[in-house]
Amino acid sequence: MARIVMKFGGTSVADLDRIRNVAGLVEDEIRAGHEVAVVVSAMSGETNRLVAFVDALAGDSLDGDDIEDEHDVVVASGEQVTSGLLTIALRRRGLKARSWLGWQIPLRTDFAYSKARISGIQSPNMDASLKDGVVGVCAGFQGLTADDRISTLGRGGSDTSAVALAVALKADRCDIYTDVDGIYTTDPRIVPDAVRLNKISFEEMLELASLGAKVLQTRSVELAMNNNLPIRVLTSMAGAGAHNPGTIVCNEEENMEERVVSGVAYSRDEAQITLLRLADRPGIVARITRAMSEANIIVDMIVQGISSKDDVANMTFTVGKRDVEKALATLEASRADIGFEAIKYDDKVSKVSIVGIGMRSHTGVAQTMFEALAERNINVKVIATSEIKISVLIDAEYTELAVRALHGAFGLNKA
Repeated sequence: MARIVMKFGGTSVADLDRIRNVAGLVEDEIRAGHEVAVVVSAMSGETNRLVAFVDALAGDSLDGDDIEDEHDVVVASGEQVTSGLLTIALRRRGLKARSWLGWQIPLRTDFAYSKARISGIQSPNMDASLKDGVVGVCAGFQGLTADDRISTLGRGGSDTSAVALAVALKADRCDIYTDVDGIYTTDPRIVPDAVRLNKISFEEMLELASLGAKVLQTRSVELAMNNNLPIRVLTSMAGAGAHNPGTIVCNEEENMEERVVSGVAYSRDEAQITLLRLADRPGIVARITRAMSEANIIVDMIVQGISSKDDVANMTFTVGKRDVEKALATLEASRADIGFEAIKYDDKVSKVSIVGIGMRSHTGVAQTMFEALAERNINVKVIATSEIKISVLIDAEYTELAVRALHGAFGLNKA
């Protein structure tokens, strides 16, 4: 007998028929003798609908900080609905089940409304309930601050809820059900012969998630890796792939090293900012990154190049496309402190990356990557590397061509 946490995303609980289907999947695990906790997202599209209600009342003239706590109260309600509906569906199958909301567990968070981070989970009541054979159906995405206000964990936060709950309950694994049947070597919509991986390491999955792969939220992978909790990604949908075992995300194994590259990821949510004729002296980069940090803007790829003048340089870095206007305004306000002559930006760029733990022990990976791009006349604007990844910034119009070229160059259709 194992203890399992099963998480179902919005597409898996999109309507009553799919909720009934989920109830059947849960029943299968119960009949197999397992203890089961379930974490559910809101029905597909429901969170967007609730956010639109808040935005319509808030308007553009109000300071967002004065409503952020009530924003979370509203948008957290979608998960409450699905947790109750799934509990009813389970009881109609003759199973013992009850729903749990974030505040009933409780799942404690910090005060960063709409993107809160989990600070702790106290789960003795749920633990006892599971031991009594009661399925616990938990509303994902939502938590409780130290002063007992509802908070939410950000987009994809139900993944993090599920992994955190699995850790707290000392579960044997966490199963993430979605509309795809596992982790693929790249997006099958771009490369039809992309291959589902049987296993992938935590490190590789963390890189892929951070670089644009949207199957798992980055924080959920990081939490699972830190606690050595295996995650299984599989589909709840009927049809092709419905009965395969999915992909296991786990600790690195020796046979994983045989794959030089495990996947190709891409992100269209990129904007490139270049500061021209920047004073080339110690501390300037720190001033730039401090200004971005104080504006809550994440800086990603950074490259510094020489200028035609002595003692000055040009610096290019990337931010999220949604942050570009805020970043430009912040930089203009800091122009005197930073000391640059001009600024330009380009939001028609994409980041394409290759990821693989085999890159640690194989040479020629960069050569293969850049030759594949050069053969398609794809110009590289910025390069960033780590031990197991290489990322490049390219013109957005070449995104799909680059993904297909790299997928083929590394033979991932045979992974």
